Amino acid sequence: MRYGVVLFTSDRGITPAAAARAAEHAGFDSFAVPEHTHIPVKREAAHPGTGTAELPDDRYLRTLDPWVALATASSVTSRITLSTAVALPAEHDVITLAKTIASLDHLSGGRVVLGAGFGWNVDELTDHGVPAGKRRTVTREYLEAMRALWTADEAEYRGEFVRFGPSWAYPKPSGTVPVVIGAGGTERTFAWIARSADGWLTTPRDRELDDKVRLLRKIWQDAGRDGDPRVIALAGKPDPDVLAHWRSLGVTEVLFGLPDRAADEVSAYIAKLGERLGLG
Repeated sequence: MRYGVVLFTSDRGITPAAAARAAEHAGFDSFAVPEHTHIPVKREAAHPGTGTAELPDDRYLRTLDPWVALATASSVTSRITLSTAVALPAEHDVITLAKTIASLDHLSGGRVVLGAGFGWNVDELTDHGVPAGKRRTVTREYLEAMRALWTADEAEYRGEFVRFGPSWAYPKPSGTVPVVIGAGGTERTFAWIARSADGWLTTPRDRELDDKVRLLRKIWQDAGRDGDPRVIALAGKPDPDVLAHWRSLGVTEVLFGLPDRAADEVSAYIAKLGERLGLG
């Protein structure tokens, strides 16, 4: 089972490069960052954690661009996986986003994992032209279109929201860019994953994983997918019993959130967390 950290990036505190370097030095396997392009002041969408328009953390307003953040992390690391937890593909031009991700994967030596979400903040999505009720459809078409651009010499795509004719697009990723979907562990989500992704990233609300992991695997197998899906679990403190149980369930990776503190405190936290996990 792999271990990683998630930095809720902002324009204060530790930089992504410094955090990723500290995580790699401490023995972690992956480094992840989230995405919000902006937060509309007036919103209809309730935050899934608070249940209201209130945000639990002001870093939602201050989040750095994930791909710029990961590029800086790439330049000071050599081994650690660079991932998003989660990015919002539907908020971008799909051809440009495919180029950005492929470039980062190419330059980092194949270290990119795309953790993608459908987006809880529908007001944010609306500002990007994503129609209400179409988040999942748009995300599916974006992933299909990006995979075409990443793999085909002359890529083309015809969908409801994405259309382009035969095109050249380089660089290609160093290998296959894995895609995991961060969304609530429901039958609907798992059916979407079995059709269009490589695994599941839990949400903070997914506490009991036993039944959900079993359901994901059943839907995955019923869809005719080979092997097992990736399962990446978000964790709080490193509870040895919980981690051992997750390992027995087949959880492939665990991500730990980092505190919103001064840079030296976050670096020390990463080092201590690595020691508690027996990494290094």
